[in-house]
Order: sequence, then C-alpha cells, then structure tokens
Amino acid sequence: MIEVRELTKRFGRTVAVDGLTFHVKPGRVTGFLGPNGAGKSTTMRVILGLDHPAGGEALVGGRLYSRIRHPMREVGALLDAGAVQGGRTPLGHLSWIARSNRVGRERVVSVIEQVGLAGVARKRIAGFSLGMRQRLGIAAALLGDPGVLLFDEPVNGLDPDGVRWIRELMRGLAAEGRTVLLSSHLMSEMELTADHLVIIGRGRLLADTAMRDLTGVRDVFVRSPRAADLAAALSAAGGTVAPAGSGNGEGADLSVRGLGPVEIGDLAARHAIPVHEITPRAASLEETYLRLTEAVTDHVSGRADR
Repeated sequence: MIEVRELTKRFGRTVAVDGLTFHVKPGRVTGFLGPNGAGKSTTMRVILGLDHPAGGEALVGGRLYSRIRHPMREVGALLDAGAVQGGRTPLGHLSWIARSNRVGRERVVSVIEQVGLAGVARKRIAGFSLGMRQRLGIAAALLGDPGVLLFDEPVNGLDPDGVRWIRELMRGLAAEGRTVLLSSHLMSEMELTADHLVIIGRGRLLADTAMRDLTGVRDVFVRSPRAADLAAALSAAGGTVAPAGSGNGEGADLSVRGLGPVEIGDLAARHAIPVHEITPRAASLEETYLRLTEAVTDHVSGRADR
C-alpha cells in the first residue's frame, strides 16, 4: 500500500501540496487526477524520495522509499519518459538499471519483449518517438517485478494501439494484486481503466472514492408520445422533470431525476401511458471532474466560439 499522510510540500512561498492524505490499495488501479499545478507530480516525487516534504510523510509498504534496500524490486515508476540518455540502446539502458538492483539479464529481455520494443532493442534511443520512450520507461518500471507501481502520464505520445495496451497492462497488473497509481489527463481513458479515484486541487484532496460512486446515475431519459401526461404524473410522484430534447415527431423526451427506471415504468403502466424508451444516464467522469475542480483550476481556457 501507498500511504500519504498529511503531506505538505513547499517551493519557496508556493505550497504545492497542502496537508494531503490518501491511501492507494493493492488489487485496483487508482487514478490520480487534478488540474495542471495541482501537485500530482510533486506528490509522486515525494513518495519516491526525490523531493523532501515540509510536513507529513509518504510511505510504501509502511516504509520510506529511501529505506527500501532494493527499491526496484518493490516499487516501479515512470515519471518522465524523456529522462533517458539518447546515446544508449534499450538493452543497454535497462541492463545498467538491472545491475543496480541485482536483476538478471533474462528479466531485461523479458520486459523489452513485453512492452513491444524487441525489434529496436539495439537501436539508439535518440531516434525514438515519445511513444517508444514511454514504452521504454514502462519497461524500466516493470524491471524488478515490483508490487507497487506509479505512472505519471504514461499514455502521452502513444497511438491507439498503444493506449489500449496501456489500459490492459494497468488492469492486468492490478488483477495480479499489485498497487497501481496512475496519473493522466485523459478522462476517457481513466474512466475505462481506473477502479478508484483520488482527485486533488491546489495540493488539497477533493475526492477519494470508487469510480462507480463518483459517476453515478445522473438522470433517466424517457421518451413517450404522451410526454405531458407522463411529466405531470412523475412530478406528482416526487420526480423532477425537464425537457430533454425536441422529440422524434411522436412526442417529447424527458429528463427525470428523483425516480428510478423501474418506478417510472410502473407509474407509466398504472396511468396507461405508453413509453418508448427509459434509459438511466450516468454523469461522465469528465463532467464530474470539471465540476469538482472548477474552483481550483488556475488556467481556464476561453470559449471556442468562432
């Protein structure tokens, strides 16, 4: 488990992380979200002992990272895919890292194949695309076969096949009982990959919850040729009803809150009102995330009007 307890980190007068507390448990992918400058990368750096906190602590398996004798065998991380010497080859780069933690050459060859770089294992990294560097960074993180893994924006630069591969890899690692902390700005991918979410803004915790609880049912979409009659009945039963569109020429579409699909269907049947569609609609992760972070986003884009 990763344990972040009352963590605070300052850079001069700037508070990057402010009393942050959360746990990352094994057996699931935990998404780490927040606007630019929220403190995600800084938190990861503190967990890995690259930055020292002003207060609180970050532990891996109950210990500081600096006190783990062979850290690569317990913790793997990818923070910056560009942090690699371009004159080396993937084989050479991973080999010297492996030696530092007494990892055998067979494992080096294995992870190169696992990330899809076997065909370029002896080519210089300087000629690699960002996506290929991401794969190499992931190989380095997996090298010691660790139980805890941290990835900061690993999807950047990957093509659609690579994005799907990352998704399946993360979920596979979690299914093996590993602890996976994944930071990304791609909401659509995070929605497909993460089981749990930790959302921060300006260094403070905004949400620490299961994905299914954060993106619960938003409303129920209902289509009926007698929408006005149905709306009146639903309102009388305690539902909140609003138009949901212009309809299809046979009636109107309704958005209903406060009543579930079964309740709506039963009520329509009791009043002999025909219903052509009843669909529960969940809020997207993007919608929920933007609502949560609206007040703590420092860089807000202007409207895209022509």
